[in-house]
Amino acid sequence: MDKEDKLEEEILASFERGEWQPAPKNKSEIARFAAMASASLAKDKRVNIRISSRDLDDIQAKAAEEAIPYQTLMASVLHKYVTGRLVEPQTSPTRRSTRTLRIKPRSAG
Repeated sequence: MDKEDKLEEEILASFERGEWQPAPKNKSEIARFAAMASASLAKDKRVNIRISSRDLDDIQAKAAEEAIPYQTLMASVLHKYVTGRLVEPQTSPTRRSTRTLRIKPRSAG
């Protein structure tokens, strides 16, 4: 058993023994966090962009895999990009070819 599994079992056992108590509900703190969440989730602007039909097809396919609307996926990707949380996978499976084009140098002479 690895260290994380052991820790999880200890936490679960502690919870089952009733050693965990809910934090007191501070109404002003809850209201502050609720306001922050609402402000960060508010979608108050509309943007129109032109993208290739091929890209749109790929986005719609990916959204279908995730069972979310494609507009939601696009907004999520943009949000993660601007907040610095967009992480590229080590390998990015795609329907498109990932060939690298090489340019031949000109021959001297």
